[in-house]
Amino acid sequence: MSVKSLVSAPRRRTRNPLAAMAVVTLLTGIGAGLGGMLLALLLHGIQHLAYGYSVTQLISGESFLQGVIAAEPERRLLVLTLCGLVAGLGWWALYRFGRPLVSIRQAVKSDDPRMPMLSTLVHALLQIVTVALGSPLGREVAPREIGSVLAGWLSHRAGLSVEQSRIMVACGAGAGLAAVYNVPLGGAVFVLEVLLGTFGWKALVPAVVTSAVAALVAQFGLGNEHQYLVPSLTVTTALQVWSVVCGPIFGVAAWGFAEVTKRARAQAPKDRRLPVLSLLNFAIIGVLAMHFPQLLGNGKGPAGLAFDGNLTIALAAMLLVLKVVITVSSLRAGAEGGLLTPGLANGALLAIVLGGAWSLFWPGASLGAFAVVGATAFLAASMQMPITAVVLMFEFTRVGHDFLIPVLFAVGGAALSFQACVKWAPALQFGSGFNWGGAGAGKAR
Repeated sequence: MSVKSLVSAPRRRTRNPLAAMAVVTLLTGIGAGLGGMLLALLLHGIQHLAYGYSVTQLISGESFLQGVIAAEPERRLLVLTLCGLVAGLGWWALYRFGRPLVSIRQAVKSDDPRMPMLSTLVHALLQIVTVALGSPLGREVAPREIGSVLAGWLSHRAGLSVEQSRIMVACGAGAGLAAVYNVPLGGAVFVLEVLLGTFGWKALVPAVVTSAVAALVAQFGLGNEHQYLVPSLTVTTALQVWSVVCGPIFGVAAWGFAEVTKRARAQAPKDRRLPVLSLLNFAIIGVLAMHFPQLLGNGKGPAGLAFDGNLTIALAAMLLVLKVVITVSSLRAGAEGGLLTPGLANGALLAIVLGGAWSLFWPGASLGAFAVVGATAFLAASMQMPITAVVLMFEFTRVGHDFLIPVLFAVGGAALSFQACVKWAPALQFGSGFNWGGAGAGKAR
């Protein structure tokens, strides 16, 4: 047998699979927690240095939005130009010299769930660095990839079966999500609903344990804080009726967003065009950010403003249009990142517009309450994860349980209209000769 075959051959099965699974589960949780914590600290450090705020502290009371607003407009343009250089040259070099990337979804379905360690690490770091510099894409994929690649390696070393390894790779992704956002339940539900599609005990136990351990470990460096400090909000009859009426609107909007982002990903270059398009894209975003600093980053800033009710309808509409455009253009230019927070922000901004118009005829609900409900509905539909979206929103904001009724109304309506679009859009596209998805469009990582 050759040296190559010895290296690539699977390890022999362990004699005590239950004990091995327990050890891998614990180590995956610890590793994903440390990885998520370090990535989050790296993100904060780069943000502070790039925009010149709270430079002596990694964790501070000054938010990224406050920092970029305080920065000089010319500095925003310079940092975004740098972001374009890093993104373009970094991903071009990765595609040119690195091993082919394996997405988490691909790994979970593969007979060999392992992911290329070095390429995945570089891919994750590029996402964190570019989001820190102002990329409009999400940061959540990076810690998920780190957790998954670690889980795959541990599973192989422990001699777990293919089925067990797939479960652990998925659990590593959920644990990374739990660590970076402090959402232990959301991380576990993400594994079960989105990646594995089962709530069976074989998946449930490791999903819960890894996410809980990862969130606990990450708290040592990031603190026990939730993502959005939302003021006290109340549920009114106006809000409940609005959630029923407008839920389907969020589903249609989410479908459109999902389709254009899929098409942008599918058409993104991986050759010498990538550095040029990336530099051009982020330079344009820098020019826009000179006038709209709220555009910078993954969308957490605009979402927070929406939850606080600190946006006018006109500004929310403008930010919504610009956020969608720069998110799609960044994917088309070849940048990588998640769509969780961008989708959440889109939903919150759209809710401000729809809720503000609704209040002209039926006042009584706050703009922040509209934003919480709309953000959940848009996120649930755009990422096709209704249960996970509801859990994440309650962990993100810590709003009261009385919001469950309008949230579930809106999520249900959004999910139904999204599926209706999926069913009927191909016939409409065929009849009109227009293809939303584009050739080769596939699911996001």
